Amino acid sequence: MARFPDGFLWGAATAAYQVEGAWDEDGKGPSIWDTFCHTPGKIANGDAGDVACDHYHRVAEDVALMRELGLRAYRFSVSWPRVLPEGTGRVNRAGLDFYSRLVDALLEAGIAPALTLYHWDLPQALQDHGGWGSRETAEAFAAYADVVSEALADRVALWITHNEPAVVAFDGHVFGEHAPGLTDPVLGSRVAHHLLLSHGLAVPALRANGARAVGIAINVWPVVPASDSPEDVAAADRRWQQEAAWYLDPLFRSAYPEELLGIYGRHGLAPPVEEGDLDAIAAPIDFLGLNYYSRNVVRFDPGDELLQASDVDQPGERTEMDWLVAPDGLHELLVRVQREYAPPAVYVTENGAAFADTVSSDGLVHDDRRVTYLREHFLAAARAIDDGVPLRGYFVWSLLDNLEWAEGYSKRFGIVRVDFDTLERTIKDSGRFCRDVIAANGL
Repeated sequence: MARFPDGFLWGAATAAYQVEGAWDEDGKGPSIWDTFCHTPGKIANGDAGDVACDHYHRVAEDVALMRELGLRAYRFSVSWPRVLPEGTGRVNRAGLDFYSRLVDALLEAGIAPALTLYHWDLPQALQDHGGWGSRETAEAFAAYADVVSEALADRVALWITHNEPAVVAFDGHVFGEHAPGLTDPVLGSRVAHHLLLSHGLAVPALRANGARAVGIAINVWPVVPASDSPEDVAAADRRWQQEAAWYLDPLFRSAYPEELLGIYGRHGLAPPVEEGDLDAIAAPIDFLGLNYYSRNVVRFDPGDELLQASDVDQPGERTEMDWLVAPDGLHELLVRVQREYAPPAVYVTENGAAFADTVSSDGLVHDDRRVTYLREHFLAAARAIDDGVPLRGYFVWSLLDNLEWAEGYSKRFGIVRVDFDTLERTIKDSGRFCRDVIAANGL
């Protein structure tokens, strides 16, 4: 039996735009995701987060579900434009009060709040003035962090500044698949730098308001070379630098990876680093969040102009997102990050799988594939703890089926099913499995 340390923080996660709905209620301003989803052709099936799971109006019901699942923590994000409709300046008290009520409900249920300040829904007002391409947005983020933490730091256990800055930078600004839907290669590293800088500027504001544990959530896919050849090994290392070290090196070493910085410089993609930026980014944090879904196998590819690296398709089971199921990759990731960066504590801030769930004739959701997926990843996490990784908690993605960004409502990650016509919630077998694991603190 795999046992987890006493006090291990078992939780589930969501993001504001994906679950809250109430997109224009109680003084909330528009976000870039409101704009993006309301632009024809951007989201599968024309879906949008206008209602989503209606979590904004169903907090009591959803917290009761969390309690039934035995969750010890709930990771949620704050909608920046719900609190600051113009991104800066005027505070929307009704929006801030919503999160205060949520935090109080969680505490009353014995569930630790884990708050993410930015899970991709930038106020449209800031995007209209350059968004994350502008250094001023990093400064605005620090002011936003100050507003939220002044109100909630006395009650929130974990503070996560950003979720997956790499996705924001590249999916939103280079590939155009996410809001704000831009396709400018130069913006990728610029936006990534400003996101990291905003994190660094926010850390002292959070600490000044009494935030007890501050960190950031990075999405990392471990990179494995396709062979032992020096060319494949070097190609895999360049990809690791792009996907992981580009964020982890500034956070823990106050520098960008030298080789990749040189490559970006030769292609006109170097970030706009100013004096003092890297010291700010490297402000000490209390934990590192890692989001894990799969791994990459990479080979040398002289046809790839930037990194001379390309992915190699691997056989095996895949989720509805077409991601390879690779639980060993989680163990590999946790061990490598601990070996190379030694964060003081680590949380798996997201891990889960989209599968095509159906409601059975008994009215239940027997999602056996998700149960197996979670079991194998929990066991991989337990092995990492045995290998010395200071893993303190694990957040399953996601509590609820929700709007899966550009995929709309077509992909279901939840351990609780949501009927998007009636908004009825149904705990899936995977939810009951998680409940049993939490109760036993092991498998």
